[in-house]
Amino acid sequence: MTTIMITGAGRGIGLELARQSVAKGWNVIGSVRSVEAQRALAGALPQMAVLNFDVTDHKALENIANAFQRPIDVLINNAGILNPPSRQSTLDMDYDGFAQMLNVNVMGPMKVVQVFLPFIREGENPRIINISSKMGRMAFSHSDRIAYRASKAALNKVTQAQATDLREDGITVVAMHPGWVQSDMGGPTADITPAESASGILNVAETLTLDQTGTFIDWDGTSRSW
Repeated sequence: MTTIMITGAGRGIGLELARQSVAKGWNVIGSVRSVEAQRALAGALPQMAVLNFDVTDHKALENIANAFQRPIDVLINNAGILNPPSRQSTLDMDYDGFAQMLNVNVMGPMKVVQVFLPFIREGENPRIINISSKMGRMAFSHSDRIAYRASKAALNKVTQAQATDLREDGITVVAMHPGWVQSDMGGPTADITPAESASGILNVAETLTLDQTGTFIDWDGTSRSW
């Protein structure tokens, strides 16, 4: 049976990924950032295990990993933020907010992989999916929300490097654009629902092979250029 870990599982795409993974009969582990969110998610989906950690709290991550005991077949690094920079322009930047965004969107996923890597190595056809965005593509030159764009571009580069470092271990690592999703982050006028995005992501996750490692993939399975 597939074991999947999903960070940021309390709402939006992450919550839908958890719901659909439970419906598949998988062993599901999700993370949230507060005790209240942990209780709420455990009540809504009692079939899954819910962990409480912030991806920026490296010591807490290490402590949880030290107590962890099961192989992980699929890790989805979904936790991320679009804000807090109050100003996201190259000409007017909230630098403290920018630093926090990089901490959550780039260093957080990298640390999650590092601490859970021993368990990913034990997984069956182990796969790591870093939820990125087309907004981080170098070919997509818009300048709005540049802090977010830069964080996703950095995550893409980290993904490429992880794929290189973990190929010999047989671990597939990809970046994935989840689509423009009707969530708190994407807004109500976005193109697709969280259910559609999650379904596509899980379909891709089920069929990923090592031949695809180090690539950028859309939620519907379409390959994207960097």
